[in-house]
Amino acid sequence: MFQVRIHGRGGQGVVTGAEMMSIAAFLGGRHAQAFPSFGSERTGAPVVAFCRMDEREIRLREPIMQPDAIIIQDPTLLHQVDVFSGLKKDGYILINTSRSFTELGLGEFVKAFKPEHLLTVPASELAMNHVGRAVPNVPLLGAFAALCGLISLEAVQSAIDQKFKGAVALGNKAAAEQAYNTVMQHTAKESQHA
Repeated sequence: MFQVRIHGRGGQGVVTGAEMMSIAAFLGGRHAQAFPSFGSERTGAPVVAFCRMDEREIRLREPIMQPDAIIIQDPTLLHQVDVFSGLKKDGYILINTSRSFTELGLGEFVKAFKPEHLLTVPASELAMNHVGRAVPNVPLLGAFAALCGLISLEAVQSAIDQKFKGAVALGNKAAAEQAYNTVMQHTAKESQHA
């Protein structure tokens, strides 16, 4: 089972992102579930959502305490919430920012993780460019697909079509594709230098 915990703030599409991830996993032939962990938080309050994917039926229902991947939609949470709590040693970290892990003050912390499992993507900027709103969830989904390889870009695009219509769907699909391609190009450059 692969478990993902998504940290963000109310209004950033955290719950929708987890739902679309589970739809993409399901479309890829996996069992999946997504669920939020919040009360009646206002816009801007910290929100957590979870997504599980597995080849077999998923019977667990509790929050994810030891995720395989962490997606951080708002980097201001890095110094307010213990977003890395329980992250497995071979886990993935995806952060919505144009800054590096060192610039975020995480240089020493991430030395314990595989460099190819660490990624920052300016998802809010991509969303702004393609959708007109700085909601980072969909570009992060595209980046996650490229980073982990558990869901395909095609499945992400189909999940977007199930969630959105018209120009919003087209913009989100373009943002997800640009994020995906950016990660794939970065990964190709890294492997050339290795």
